[in-house]
Amino acid sequence: MNILHIDASPQGSASVSRQLTAAVVAKLTRENPAASVTHRDLIETPVSHLSGELLQLLRPVAGVAPPAGETVRAEAAQTETLVTEFLAADIVVIGAPMFNFSIPSQLKAWIDRVAQAGRTFSYSAAGPVGLATAKAIIVSTRGGVYAGTAYETAMDHQEAYLRTVLNFLGIKDITFVRAEGIAMGPDKKEAALSTATRQIAELRAA
Repeated sequence: MNILHIDASPQGSASVSRQLTAAVVAKLTRENPAASVTHRDLIETPVSHLSGELLQLLRPVAGVAPPAGETVRAEAAQTETLVTEFLAADIVVIGAPMFNFSIPSQLKAWIDRVAQAGRTFSYSAAGPVGLATAKAIIVSTRGGVYAGTAYETAMDHQEAYLRTVLNFLGIKDITFVRAEGIAMGPDKKEAALSTATRQIAELRAA
């Protein structure tokens, strides 16, 4: 089993999502001692946002890529590494704190790299086809409470977006481990962590 572990919170040791993704990976590796884990920390090792030059190199017009400098070639090589890691994974564990109703830009930059036509999705006569085959476990942390409330439809551009983009890339089996209300006082935070810890205990890799 190959596990790809993605962290995207800039809060370091204060990050709830990092605490919970570590617990998820620990649970999976306890149950699968031979599992291989690749940890991609998007804060310690940032993935730069797409540039026009990189896009032209990754998506050449008429199959002809323009000349590229050393920096852009290095970015293209990094993109290949990210795509290869993603496609090799059996389980992708993603730490996704809600930032301003969406996801951290660092996580969006990673998604923009792995969403590659011809690699992680393709177009057919019937429409787009996702090519990734992994399962996903998304640790969703939120300062407020959204699930099951009037705010969910209007303000959740975090979980809904991640489900949409992963489905598009072929990942249909998605589990959310959710910790909500962590900024609403110590009691709410403790309850959220307790709920998420229980969800992790119930996870099954198979």
